[in-house]
Amino acid sequence: MKQLILAEKPSVAKDLGRVLGANKKTKNYYEGPNVIVTWALGHLLGLKMPEDINKNWQTWQMETLPMIPKNIGIKPLPKTGQQLKAIKQLAHRKDIKEFVIATDAGREGELVARWILEWVHFDKPVKRLWISSQTNKAIKEGFKQLKPAKEYDALYESALARSKADWLVGLNISRALTVKYEDSLSAGRVQTPTLSFVRQQEKQIDKFRPQTYYVIELEVAGQKAARIQKNPYEIKEQQEAQNLITQMSQHAGAVVSVNEKNKTENAPLPYDLTEIQREANQRYGFSAKKTLSVVQSLYETHKVVTYPRTDSKYLTNDMKKTMKERLQAIANFSPEVKDYIKSGAKVEQKAVFNDAKVSDHSGLIPTEQGANPAKFSNDEQKIYNMIVTRFLTLFAKAHKKLQQKATVKFGDETFVFTQNKMIEAGWKGQEESEKNVNKWQEGQKIQPNFSIKKELTKPPKPLNEASLLAKMEKFSLGTPATRAEIIDKLLRSELMERTPSGLQVSPKGKQLLDLVNPSLVTPDLTKKWEEELEAIAQNKFSSKKFLAQIEKDTKELVNEVKNSQKKYQDFSITQKKCPECGSFLREKNTRNGKIYVCSNSECSYHRRKDPKVSNHRCPQCHKKMEIIEGKNGAYFRCKFDGITEKIPNKKEQKKKMSKQEEKRLLKQYSKPDEPEESPLAIAMKEAMNKD
Repeated sequence: MKQLILAEKPSVAKDLGRVLGANKKTKNYYEGPNVIVTWALGHLLGLKMPEDINKNWQTWQMETLPMIPKNIGIKPLPKTGQQLKAIKQLAHRKDIKEFVIATDAGREGELVARWILEWVHFDKPVKRLWISSQTNKAIKEGFKQLKPAKEYDALYESALARSKADWLVGLNISRALTVKYEDSLSAGRVQTPTLSFVRQQEKQIDKFRPQTYYVIELEVAGQKAARIQKNPYEIKEQQEAQNLITQMSQHAGAVVSVNEKNKTENAPLPYDLTEIQREANQRYGFSAKKTLSVVQSLYETHKVVTYPRTDSKYLTNDMKKTMKERLQAIANFSPEVKDYIKSGAKVEQKAVFNDAKVSDHSGLIPTEQGANPAKFSNDEQKIYNMIVTRFLTLFAKAHKKLQQKATVKFGDETFVFTQNKMIEAGWKGQEESEKNVNKWQEGQKIQPNFSIKKELTKPPKPLNEASLLAKMEKFSLGTPATRAEIIDKLLRSELMERTPSGLQVSPKGKQLLDLVNPSLVTPDLTKKWEEELEAIAQNKFSSKKFLAQIEKDTKELVNEVKNSQKKYQDFSITQKKCPECGSFLREKNTRNGKIYVCSNSECSYHRRKDPKVSNHRCPQCHKKMEIIEGKNGAYFRCKFDGITEKIPNKKEQKKKMSKQEEKRLLKQYSKPDEPEESPLAIAMKEAMNKD
């Protein structure tokens, strides 16, 4: 009898099969003496669409909203039906004794597997593999500690409730807005408040008006300190600052106190997914989605980091015994690693071990498997360096310094001079020493050496992906695993745009925020939902109660749209007319660039906004030619010199000269030319021909 093991991706199934001895490879699974390892392709099933549940919901119309089905149900996703069919056949084999869920250890991974089990009607025991890294050791140990799948029922209920909530709110509100305003408008319980964060920042920037203000500084032996004031912008006029200096100069300046304090700064905790996405965006300009993809590759393909989709920065206590092995795996990363190993792999940042603060997965750290940097891409190397560097700080001592503060007074006005002396570099390494270090003494007399510095208030910066992720995390919008996709969806749906300075809301997005119910724009409602979903996962809240409230909220939100008197202007409509029906064309962004589509829903006309650039070279200037759609079909055209060429059909393309023929002809015509005839010989030939 055999175990049927379900991985989330083919690459993971391959690794599981290798470790478990499933060496026989087929199109849909790996098989060994005791196990069969198959795979999903992410989700193979999804919730049914409205038209699958009720024929009346097939047409988008306001009369059928809100759509609140008693049971939504699931259906196979297109293009992956063959793999689902293969899993069903395997599940009903007589030699299968039990099923092992080995999908990603998280909410969505649980949903992937449970829907498959439901679809194939599996009625034998089901167990769960829960591991945080893909190394051989982790896989072997994980299979020794399989747990009954029932222990993860609450996690599945949370995932299912999340999926149904997004269906109810997302599909109903998006349909209502699209029908009401006759344009594709997408709203959701997480994406709409996320979009609102970007818009609120834009409003702050729009309101901003630069103001001049003045700062008074006191210089003592090369050190400068600004006058202490409650409002840093209070001095608006230079004369006001000059009057204040005159007033202070009438008093004898003195050091009224000198305070010293030892300051200790512990190393930072390991990254969670959101923090590494933020930092990679700041350092390298990586999008949240790209960073997730790179970390996922380091986890799945290279197996050198732990599970990436984590919301924790802490490690469990049982991981203490693995620290030395992890250090040995990165022994060549930097010189200090071998010192840490020799000293017993002692973790100085002891607060990192906290079982209570690790939910599903620990912080992001290296595994016990050594890395081969030669196999890394440039981006993988950057992210791997970040994870390992942060991990190594746990073994370094705390950064310690002596901070001295000297308070100087001129009458009622105060200046505070701060200087630091490093006691122990610790995890921060050697810092540049302060150039000017004064020996302050209480009662020391100070000469009035003042200066006025003119400053200008700075506007708030637009949100970028790093700062937007921070806001999403603060207000519990989405999970570490979904935040990147939410940002990407806002960009794809043309509600938000990337610019060199940061993210900005499109005209379409601005209107959407004005059209939807205010409760869907603020993060409060969504934060409440996320907290309840987490409570469901911990078996502390009922999913039925949660969905009952979601249904109620959906009805209210749809009615708000129905009764709204607000107007909408489609900024994507151009003044260009459709050649087939005469309606105006709408500009739309796609993966292949901008296109024009007919605004008439019954007309299917579309074309590219800008001609497609081919790899075909102009015979004159040798630059790439454009493909132009003409009345008689497509043709090549050079935009630089206007030359046009017919696009060869398939037969003509086949007749195209091969590289070998090209080389042969080139060789033939590259032979030295025959010796040229002399002018005398040519003249004699011409004379003879005349005779």
